[in-house]
Amino acid sequence: MALNETFPTPLPSPGAAQTRLGIGCAILLFSWWEVFVSGFNGLRVLSFESRRAKEIAQLIRSNGGIPTVAPSTREVPERASDDELQMIREVVAGEYAVVVFMTGVGAKALLEVGRTIYPAGEFETALARTKIIVRGPKPAAVLREFKVPFALTAPEPNTWREVVQVLDQNQDSQSMQGCRIAVQEHGEPSPELYEVLRTRGAEVFPVRVYRWELPEDIGPLQEAVRKVCSGDVDVVLFTSSVQLTHAMRIAEDLRLAKQFIAGLNRAVVASIGPVASAALRSAGIAVDLEPSHPRMGFLVKEAAEQSGHLQQVKSFPDNHAPKD
Repeated sequence: MALNETFPTPLPSPGAAQTRLGIGCAILLFSWWEVFVSGFNGLRVLSFESRRAKEIAQLIRSNGGIPTVAPSTREVPERASDDELQMIREVVAGEYAVVVFMTGVGAKALLEVGRTIYPAGEFETALARTKIIVRGPKPAAVLREFKVPFALTAPEPNTWREVVQVLDQNQDSQSMQGCRIAVQEHGEPSPELYEVLRTRGAEVFPVRVYRWELPEDIGPLQEAVRKVCSGDVDVVLFTSSVQLTHAMRIAEDLRLAKQFIAGLNRAVVASIGPVASAALRSAGIAVDLEPSHPRMGFLVKEAAEQSGHLQQVKSFPDNHAPKD
């Protein structure tokens, strides 16, 4: 071989940084593919959530779904009513043995009105002398914020029935016979709760501090109803019964009530818990899924895990019928 013969310059081997970048991209792509395939797998998912609209859209997207979020509800504070002012003054006077807080929004509104009447904190001090029942974690968080201790928390699924349950279980320390109970309502009355408490001998004083209304812009809600009617939605998530009430009102206004119910029954319907499920069933809508815990994160995750199978069952029910 001639001494002056030249050899091709070898190509540089990939450096460690390039290798790590390639591995990182592969892991990212695999993780995305895994979520997409094991979750909603591209299904079109509709939610009527309002206050946490951005959060539920992100949860749906993170679980492989294509989200449509149509806010259906707004919480409208009531002007401080005579009943509300009476309840606050009677709490300070020590006239209630038990106070029930049903929602975080309502608890905060009531406590803020109490502070305007008693800026030195007499309302919070008087509440601390009563037995306070909270329906779930949201009113509990508000009471902690205002440094008001509470005695009992209704367990999951956090309906009015669990409020009665904890009161029944603590009759030794607080009999309901002759007991005055103030109840902060959650957007609408709870007549079943009041009736059960009254049959146990309690005197019930309900207080409404806010109400639920349709959103000011109903355009997205109208479009969502039309999508359900035309079959452009695969999965529908309900996080409260009032969402169905308002969606049905829009469907009726559009003269699409029957088509809306039929469209929901074609889709996979996931409900946050028993109260929403009861409202859906009473409207003739089948509930396909309730999560293991009545929380939005569990609802989305478990709907993502089960929607593919549930959709197949609803599309081909005969194939999944029990064999003789």
